[in-house]
Amino acid sequence: MSIQKNSDTSEKAEQSAEKREYSVGEILKQRGVSRRDFLKFCTAMTAAMSLPASFAPSVAQALDEVKRPTLVWLNFQDCTGDTEALLRASNPTVGEIILDILSVDYHETIMAAAGHQADEALENTITKYKGKYLCVVEGSISMKDGGVYGCTSGKTHLEIARRVCGSALATIAIGTCAAYGGIAAAVPNPTGAVGVKDAVPGATVINLPGCPCNADNLTATVVHYLVFGKIPAMDSKGRPLFAYGKRIHDNCERRPHFDAGQYVEHWGDDAHRKGFCLYKMGCKGPATFHNCPTQRYNEKTSWPVASGHGCAGCSEPQFWDTMSPLYRRLPNVPGFGIEATADKIGLGLVAGAGAAFAVHGALNALRKDKEPEETKEG
Repeated sequence: MSIQKNSDTSEKAEQSAEKREYSVGEILKQRGVSRRDFLKFCTAMTAAMSLPASFAPSVAQALDEVKRPTLVWLNFQDCTGDTEALLRASNPTVGEIILDILSVDYHETIMAAAGHQADEALENTITKYKGKYLCVVEGSISMKDGGVYGCTSGKTHLEIARRVCGSALATIAIGTCAAYGGIAAAVPNPTGAVGVKDAVPGATVINLPGCPCNADNLTATVVHYLVFGKIPAMDSKGRPLFAYGKRIHDNCERRPHFDAGQYVEHWGDDAHRKGFCLYKMGCKGPATFHNCPTQRYNEKTSWPVASGHGCAGCSEPQFWDTMSPLYRRLPNVPGFGIEATADKIGLGLVAGAGAAFAVHGALNALRKDKEPEETKEG
């Protein structure tokens, strides 16, 4: 039985290694994905990366040629929410991500191997592909007391992260816990939880915060690397600009109501049913950078604000401490001056719009007064 089992494992490893040599496009073609669907995927990824539609052919050409990268996925202090988001990805599906776009050699939640076999798979990958594989980390890393509050297979998460992330081409910290420590790092932070970059300062880290992260942003980050051969441009907090370059407030479908000074005052009131602005109900959209309004969740059908709940600011560092209480409005809105509250901004814009209409009406009246009599009669 043991000989047969080892033989099967060896055969699967050889098949995986052989498949790894094919390009992403070739693998998708072998799996029966039509050229039309492949181009649709490339177009979707182009949009997710905030690139002009004209880049779609370049993305398609790159994926036709590039070999799929090896990836290991580590779970630390987390709720597995980002894995759950990955499992519900639709374009591409999780099966396409794992089997075609990436070579996921280690992921504790979804891999068939367990125990020593799982440890062996991780060790083989980081040794064979040192400096060439991508690492995804989900969950914060405990630093207190040597990291003893988070362990897997007899090793602390701190030890595992420093070895695996330190040898990776790049590490993607998926979710706010991996990026900044998340809820586990909220005061009083009993385990000394931190994000990947704080635990492994020398590693190349791309932060994809959010609770959970949108799986489209993960795929787009990997595709960006495959297409351009480098990690995407990032902001000062280590987040890709294509996904975190604009405030939620800037693209929110309720923004016109904010500009008009129309707010929900109580849950379930008439303004709430009409889709008015949720700022007074605690929405943190004016202070949060993320592409939730454009990428959305659940096959791009919705996102929290569209469903009637304000943004919690979960893609920002220390949001649990700095954005709370969750249902209390922000005292000031960044970008509009220290003393300018959202109320004043909204009312000011309404007054400005009213003045503009008044001026427009007065000008029209003056024009009519100056018209010749025959023109008026005509």
